[in-house]
Amino acid sequence: MSTQTSLEPVDTFDYVIFGATGDLTMRKLLPALYRRFAEGQVPAESRIVGTARSALDDAAYRERAAKALAEFIGDDERDDAKVNAFLGMVHYVSLNGAESDGNWAGLSDVLAGGEERVRVFYLATAPALYGAIAANLAEKGFRTESSRIVLEKPIGTDLETARKVNEDVGRHFPENSIFRIDHYLGKEAVQNIIALRFANPMLERMWDRESIEYVQITAAETVGLEGRGGYYDGSGALRDMIQNHLLQVLTVVAMERPSSLDADALRDEKVRVLTSLKPLDRDNLGANVARGQYVGGTSGGKSVPSYRDELPDGTPSKTETFVALKAEIDTPRWKGVPFYLRSGKRMPRKLTEIVVQFRAGEPGLFGEARPGSRLVIRVQPNESVTLPLFVKFPGNGFGLEEVDALSKLGDPARIRFRDSYEGLMLDAVKGSPALFVRKDETEAAWRWVTPILEGWREDAQGPEAYEAGTWGPASARELLEREGHAWVEDVAA
Repeated sequence: MSTQTSLEPVDTFDYVIFGATGDLTMRKLLPALYRRFAEGQVPAESRIVGTARSALDDAAYRERAAKALAEFIGDDERDDAKVNAFLGMVHYVSLNGAESDGNWAGLSDVLAGGEERVRVFYLATAPALYGAIAANLAEKGFRTESSRIVLEKPIGTDLETARKVNEDVGRHFPENSIFRIDHYLGKEAVQNIIALRFANPMLERMWDRESIEYVQITAAETVGLEGRGGYYDGSGALRDMIQNHLLQVLTVVAMERPSSLDADALRDEKVRVLTSLKPLDRDNLGANVARGQYVGGTSGGKSVPSYRDELPDGTPSKTETFVALKAEIDTPRWKGVPFYLRSGKRMPRKLTEIVVQFRAGEPGLFGEARPGSRLVIRVQPNESVTLPLFVKFPGNGFGLEEVDALSKLGDPARIRFRDSYEGLMLDAVKGSPALFVRKDETEAAWRWVTPILEGWREDAQGPEAYEAGTWGPASARELLEREGHAWVEDVAA
């Protein structure tokens, strides 16, 4: 039985991107909108307006956009006629959105005649500018009843700054028109966790402390800084990955059954998970958190420098490039079940996955106790769901073998997996907030993470060194060994 739905065209809209010359816009946002246009979901009368400080005109910006599409759109997706039609929808206004005396008249001219359309303002800028841009949009008359404002992460750098961002933007836009984007929520495999849990009664009945021993959530990268040293050194792995992406995945894995699939019903349950996390602070960091920073080694078959050598000035830094932590959710369903989260750069493989380890069985009909099954939800690369099962080996007797019940989440030859930004960008047009982060979610996540950051500031030792191309420092492995557990790659070995 299939319950697939087709992608219906949205109403004609105007999409204004602040930070339109940046890497995110060129690598993700423009290709996402093009793909939705090429598949018939974006009306040709819509307008895509880029704004940035660079002194460009429409022709020069379209040339940059064309190069971005050539680089980031696959040959099998390219259609020259559609590319040219899409570029005809693209406009550019030289404007610093944080300055009240900027070229707002130029933006007004481009948007003239579309006052009744949905307007989406996408802020792909430094978060420190969000409040000023929101104020200018409101005070200069660009905000309409059908406007939405999209905020890229990070929303602040701790609880205090997150609250300030939310307050500054919230003065000028109502909460139901603020769309805080976390692109992990746009990934099909993450959304599929909801279907796996609540559309399969067998799994739903097993989804608790009685059946599950522990959960691992991993986001590993093989790359280093990739020219982002200025940003990353002020952020680190905890802020860059754990606070937003992995905590969002944790909420989807752990939430109670929502009353419906409506946005607030889903997000209410996610907030309950975040507010039920046991605190981690200076008193228990050593037993529950490992952090590291990579030194030189071999990654991807080639020698790579240390993190400090990749920084623009090469100065000493205590910024962590790896974090592993044990989180516990103080609810009847999950009490005593550890959730291990980790993220790092210069890892042996690029992958994002969730591992749900079920408890081992008792000795019985087939002799010794069987190890618990391990459900693996692969988010990237190659989205899949794997659940090993024991079956009888063909032949005489009852010899057993382990086989994988494998789903590729659809047939790639028939279904193209959308980039997460494709769906999210048009969800903002449609005013569908279910896959965006609500204000109280953002602040609940920061409320849990901020004491970790404060504890680290008091720790003179700093992150532990780990060799590039490995799975992080020794303390990450010890974190699990203390509980009698192991990371999935160590179990497989």
